Amino acid sequence: MRLAISSPAFRHEEPILERFTCDGEDIPPPLDWSGVPEGTQTLALIVEDPDAPDPAAPQRIFTHWLIYNLPPDSSGLPENVVLETLPRGARFGQNDFERTRWGGPCPPVGRHRYYYKLYALDSPVPTDHVLTRSGLLAAIDGHVLAYAELIGTYEKRSASKQR
Repeated sequence: MRLAISSPAFRHEEPILERFTCDGEDIPPPLDWSGVPEGTQTLALIVEDPDAPDPAAPQRIFTHWLIYNLPPDSSGLPENVVLETLPRGARFGQNDFERTRWGGPCPPVGRHRYYYKLYALDSPVPTDHVLTRSGLLAAIDGHVLAYAELIGTYEKRSASKQR
């Protein structure tokens, strides 16, 4: 079985429900995963938008959420997971909102894609300081046993009214 990630809240390459965005409650959606390979010591999750700020002319990858050191026997995250309800040992990293928590989709223009990237790792991620996306990617370099992704899309209400 291969590593796989999904959400009961939206299907792969389909729109993310508004409640998980800045137009709604801005809470993280529930996630499920399976197929964690043997030898996995920990899991890491990065949620990012490669279409920032405008899908017609993307300029950067915007990071919305980072979680690392998820236990390999975990099978997902519940809706609205917060620090106090994270699985044992897991940590939030710092996103591009400069927060260590979820920052939901809130694109300034157009329909953006949001990649939920799950990594199975052969060693724990160092926790001596809070990691950013670049720090996490550097820490997991050479330690990825498997990778899975889920893509959701979102376009703000105000942006869709302008079209």
